[in-house]
Amino acid sequence: MVFNSVVFLFCFLPLALLLYYIAPGRAKNAVLLLESLVFYCWTGIEFLPLIACLVVFNYLWGLLTSAARAKLRAVLPLAAVLVNLGVLVYFKYANFLIETLNQLASLQLAELEIGDVLPLGISYYIFKIISYEVDVYTGKVEAERDPLTFAAYVLFFPQLIVGPIVKYRDMAPQLHKTSGRCTLPQIEHGVALFVFGLAKKVILADSIGALWTDIIGSGGVGLAAVSTPLAWLGILAYSLQLYFDFAGYSEMSNGLAAMLGFDCAANFDLPYIAGSITEFWRRWHISLSSWFRDYIYIPLGGNRKGQGRQLFNMLLVWAATGIWHGASWNFICWGLYYFVLLTIEKLFLLRHLKKGKVWPHMYTLFFVVLGWGIFTANQPGAPLGLLLQKLFVPQGGISPVYSLRNYGVLLALGCVCSSPLPRWLWGKVSRILPLKIVLFVLLTLLCIAYVVAATNATALYANF
Repeated sequence: MVFNSVVFLFCFLPLALLLYYIAPGRAKNAVLLLESLVFYCWTGIEFLPLIACLVVFNYLWGLLTSAARAKLRAVLPLAAVLVNLGVLVYFKYANFLIETLNQLASLQLAELEIGDVLPLGISYYIFKIISYEVDVYTGKVEAERDPLTFAAYVLFFPQLIVGPIVKYRDMAPQLHKTSGRCTLPQIEHGVALFVFGLAKKVILADSIGALWTDIIGSGGVGLAAVSTPLAWLGILAYSLQLYFDFAGYSEMSNGLAAMLGFDCAANFDLPYIAGSITEFWRRWHISLSSWFRDYIYIPLGGNRKGQGRQLFNMLLVWAATGIWHGASWNFICWGLYYFVLLTIEKLFLLRHLKKGKVWPHMYTLFFVVLGWGIFTANQPGAPLGLLLQKLFVPQGGISPVYSLRNYGVLLALGCVCSSPLPRWLWGKVSRILPLKIVLFVLLTLLCIAYVVAATNATALYANF
């Protein structure tokens, strides 16, 4: 069940909010946990024992760590992290590792019968759990003693499918607040966030993404048949689709959290206006970037042990970032691609980028869009070699004229909506309350129309 589905909007969400609001303060976490379990099990209970065991294991680990002596405390975090990462590796990477070993060493190891479907949200809730373990060990937070509260944090349904990866230390004070958790201004803010995110997802992302699907999807013309200009137009469309899909879903997540009384930091901050790759990654998937910074980069020494060590730490972080996105070589290449770009900026380019205005932005957009080409190259219709050939070896094929006629307005709208202009305009409109209400109602009705008419409600980042 995804947020942009009829069953979520008209069945699950109204009932969940009603039960949550009428529940007394001390019962809200229990109600929230129950609703999250229903959300998690909506499409099946196959992986319910897995997440239940992880919740119990890590809850007991927290209690044991808080009571353990110094010598035992030194090994407990490593053991817990290995257990949780082991679960993630088994489900997400085991067959990829076996396949790679078979190819490199000419072995004939049998692949595991895991299935093609990952446990829902495993990449996100495992990282949430690890942040809890590390923060408990380092003394940033105390171990959670209420099992229902801990389970509610791990299974928090607004963040279950595509994050954001909110750390326990940021959620704990709000989970422990038993009275006055939900205020009317907070609920109003949450509704606005949710509708704006839904608009990004169903009006922009799904509509713009159809251009790329027309090229590489089943029934599409095929990447081999397109011209170089159309190939570039296609990955531009995919770049906009991915942004509006993920940013929209993150906004919906934060909107739902606000409706439930939780303040969560934004996961995106207009990344396509960045003037460097460094700035882009301060604006894109902020919760993941901060997770890798806090739990890998800084513990390894960050930039405190010389430039050589800093670059090595960056290499590990970006290799891990690529691998986190999926068990495929294109994701690893994508992570290393950004390591190279960020290394070049750190060594000499960044100081020159700060002096310019237009060209740093164009440079950033070029390499980000190219990066999304590498990112999407695991799809059957878009092999990396063919895509790069189409992009950089000028050749004929299907002209972009037809696609521009069908999608030109949407692409222009996507470019405008990825800029600061909509925020500025909404700030002006908000000063005129009647106009604000009318426009918001119209946008809501338009979103509902798109949701009802949609034949396939998905979230791109749910696959990671």
